[in-house]
Amino acid sequence: MCPGHNESGGKRKSGKTRKGNGWLRSTLVEAAHGAAHTKDTYLASQYHRLVGRRGKKRALVAVGHSLLVISHYVLKRRQAYYDLGSNYFEDLHRQRVERNLVKRLENLGYKVTLEALSPAA
Repeated sequence: MCPGHNESGGKRKSGKTRKGNGWLRSTLVEAAHGAAHTKDTYLASQYHRLVGRRGKKRALVAVGHSLLVISHYVLKRRQAYYDLGSNYFEDLHRQRVERNLVKRLENLGYKVTLEALSPAA
């Protein structure tokens, strides 16, 4: 499930996953499919971010790899799994999300001015 790494002259080539246990791979991809179709979870948001660029099957392999990494750290640290939430990627790059949404609205013909909401008392 680890990604392949093929780069020559600074150009990234095909990153085909390396050979491993086929049973584990199919189990992880199947679990990733279930995790990708849950609501308001980190893994579902990761899947939906990747599916547009990579396609469904590659996005499932990426989520399966994330499940493998998560399970490794849960077993290694002996701690319960803590889900980061569906807004994790938006909160991580908040200004980028704002800029992209404003640009999309302007392309649709709207004039946009941003005003921050006052914090609740």
